[in-house]
Amino acid sequence: METLQIQLMNPQVKTLLQDLAALKLITIQPSPGIKELLSRFRSHVDAAPSLEEITQEVETVRSARYAEK
Repeated sequence: METLQIQLMNPQVKTLLQDLAALKLITIQPSPGIKELLSRFRSHVDAAPSLEEITQEVETVRSARYAEK
């Protein structure tokens, strides 16, 4: 089995892919969300920041950036 990541340039292609999945020729899996990515990264680190800490840092940086304008 081969796994590919595909970007859809035309929305009609999604229908074609769903048809192929219905015929059991391919499977479609959603891409991982932010929580899944964070947990994968954190599995290699002893002390990782929580989602709340990351959110707070992002908000702080955005506030500083927008205050400059």
